[in-house]
Amino acid sequence: LLSVCMSGCGSGACSGAGCGSSPSPHAPAAPAPSSPAAPPGPTRGPRLCEHCTTQRAVLKRPKTGEMICKECFFKVFEDEIHQTIVGERLFRRGDRVAIAASGGKDSTVLAEVMTMLNAKYDYGLDLFLLSIDEGIVGYRDDSLETVHRNQQQYQIPLHILSYKDLYGWSMDEIVSAIGKKNNCTFCGVFRRQALDRGAAKAGANKMVTGHNADDIAETVLMNLLRGDTPRLQRCVSITTGNEDALPRCKPFKYTYQKEIVMYAYYKKLDYFSTECVYAPNAYRGFARDFIKDLEQLRPSAILDIIHSAEEFRFDTGTAPMPQPMTCARCGYISSNKVCKACVMLEGLNKGLARVALGKKQASLIQDADLPTVPVPSFFNTSSSSSSSSSFTSTSTSRA
Repeated sequence: LLSVCMSGCGSGACSGAGCGSSPSPHAPAAPAPSSPAAPPGPTRGPRLCEHCTTQRAVLKRPKTGEMICKECFFKVFEDEIHQTIVGERLFRRGDRVAIAASGGKDSTVLAEVMTMLNAKYDYGLDLFLLSIDEGIVGYRDDSLETVHRNQQQYQIPLHILSYKDLYGWSMDEIVSAIGKKNNCTFCGVFRRQALDRGAAKAGANKMVTGHNADDIAETVLMNLLRGDTPRLQRCVSITTGNEDALPRCKPFKYTYQKEIVMYAYYKKLDYFSTECVYAPNAYRGFARDFIKDLEQLRPSAILDIIHSAEEFRFDTGTAPMPQPMTCARCGYISSNKVCKACVMLEGLNKGLARVALGKKQASLIQDADLPTVPVPSFFNTSSSSSSSSSFTSTSTSRA
């Protein structure tokens, strides 16, 4: 049986492939002729920068997804901010500009970029650093050390104001009185006024802050969730304020927070990275987490939110906006007879801090004929040059 042809030809001499031209399906396949091995492909080298195409790419831009080298990243980062400043006409030659400095990454990069662009493009700005000491032990006192080092590095004056001198309360004392639930509300209101008062006393006619695209997108979301139409209308403006209030500019409006961190890291800037001890309880934290989740799914989501809010249109006829006026107690711009800071300060001094947070109760405090706690009027131009008990200024050497 073994000698019979497997293809059925009956020839015992058949080798098993059959007598015809077609091989048997049962026959073992003939070995394929050996061929020389193909030469290995070229080894893939490091990915090159998509801008200069000569240097090795070291990072991927969160904003655009481009692979880019360090030097090109510095250039496009600075150029985009310069184009924002020029395109939005944020400054005029001769402006005295306060840089709101906290010692964190945003304000440190802001100081670095503003001083560099001012010299490179000859903006003609008179820059100085302005810091607020809220009185948070273990946080603000350490960050102010960083601000002092920044002042030495950039060789521009530094001015510091404290909550204790301005309002008679430190932030630690406020938290002890009201708890940790609403402390960020007090701090936000007090800090905003403190910055304006400090800038006015130092003779500034404009202020720049380190608010970036992430911050603005979070603010849009928060105002939507709260139904705060007046704030929603102005929160995406690159400059806020008018003839009655110090204009605040945001050169980082279209700059991603991750790119600010990368710039500070690769530039080896000296900044303070510890989060405020009271920040975990802030309402903004929930909006920030949501924005970060959106960014992971769609990196352009941050700018999409900002551009969408820029296109909002409000019918002021059916929903009239609050008209700005002057606080009867401190002279600060307000939408009521008494500004929010004075209402909160009144509540703190009378042990009614929690009551002052509510709108109805706050209106009772405003209208009540209560003995008013003196509030320093920092917007009185006649006393701005003489009053300096709550104002610390340093130029090129630390006081």
